[in-house]
Amino acid sequence: MDTQGQRIKKIRQALNLSQEEFGEIFGIKKQNVSSLENDKIFLNNDKLIKLAVKYKISPNYLLLGIGEMFLYKDAASEYENIKKDILAEVKIMLVNQGLMND
Repeated sequence: MDTQGQRIKKIRQALNLSQEEFGEIFGIKKQNVSSLENDKIFLNNDKLIKLAVKYKISPNYLLLGIGEMFLYKDAASEYENIKKDILAEVKIMLVNQGLMND
């Protein structure tokens, strides 16, 4: 059975997030994400709930390693699509403001 740190690493990888990006979500440094993934430190209950709700992670998987990672099959790809849409919108805004070339 995976440890909580191993499950957090699998979740981060399934969401295509770097350790730095994952840490920004919780206001922690990249080094602390590494410590999380190696079970040296742990997320408190509030942050575990935030992770589960924000990314539609199954609490059973997150806490106990039981069942599927996501509450529904396409949760990870939905997040990736939203991320791409936001980045595209930001690019358009930067181009329109003359801060970036098309």
